[in-house]
Amino acid sequence: MKDQDFSEQCQSSHNVFAGKMLKVYRDEVILPNGHRSTREYIIHPGAVVAIPWLADGRLVLERQYRYSVRQEFLELPAGKLTPGEDPLAAMQRELLEETGYVANRWHRLCRLHPCIGYANEEMTLYLAQDLTLTKQNLDEDELLEVVEMSLDEAMRAIQSGLITDAKTMVGLFWAEKWARGEWVLEG
Repeated sequence: MKDQDFSEQCQSSHNVFAGKMLKVYRDEVILPNGHRSTREYIIHPGAVVAIPWLADGRLVLERQYRYSVRQEFLELPAGKLTPGEDPLAAMQRELLEETGYVANRWHRLCRLHPCIGYANEEMTLYLAQDLTLTKQNLDEDELLEVVEMSLDEAMRAIQSGLITDAKTMVGLFWAEKWARGEWVLEG
């Protein structure tokens, strides 16, 4: 139910940085109460995430270093969209490039916004099944290790703090619900 409009009206917008992937803006806005404020935010091209589920019940994850936080993470395969790219096609490409797996069945699970306080990034989450291992084809700036683990192991990794990546946590919670038969997939 929507009782009050909390929309903010942009009065001016300034691109303060334009990089290869991200753009940073600083906008002056008028709040619904009439006060003025500043909003700084990142424009992101969007991303995709997969839960690759092997026939034996294990999941395919990746271990890689993330420079922004200067540490290694255990995470689900993911990648950014190129402008105008279909999210499923992007996820199929990323899964093959990063892990060497091809999935014959895909289920779109949800979309999520991981950083709503400062970015417009939208991620689409997929379940990938009926996997066939081919050949990994990493980009030249990608260094990662493919890790296979059971859902129980992955959930314990969340509980112990080994997995802290938000997209991976969301994906694994979806996987847990699906494995328990609590959510039925369509398509």
